[in-house]
Amino acid sequence: RTAWRAVANEFNISRIVGAARYSYAGLRDAVWHHTAFRQELAIVIVLTPIAIWLGEDGLERAVLIGSLILVLVVELLNSAVETVVDRIGTEPNELSARAKDLGSAAVFLALVNVPVVWGLVLLG
Repeated sequence: RTAWRAVANEFNISRIVGAARYSYAGLRDAVWHHTAFRQELAIVIVLTPIAIWLGEDGLERAVLIGSLILVLVVELLNSAVETVVDRIGTEPNELSARAKDLGSAAVFLALVNVPVVWGLVLLG
């Protein structure tokens, strides 16, 4: 009984609405201020209908579209890392460069994942 009350107290609709507002603000910022995110979003918009058309069932469509959404997620995280690093300082710093390079590598791997997944699903 106590556990349910704790869950009910945590399920606060105003908290959920606030979180949704922060998420919307982050997406809006990514669209307005991050060219790479806009480019990747355009690719997702073009390829999503193709994924729906080419996927033979719900699972294939989900995997194809999921690989595209993963790119956007990783790009958002990379942009967050870059923003924090730039907030700390813009002067050359080895650790800052490494952090940005690691974020870039993550985006690269997410991008490589797309043709791999699409090839395995559609040609396999």
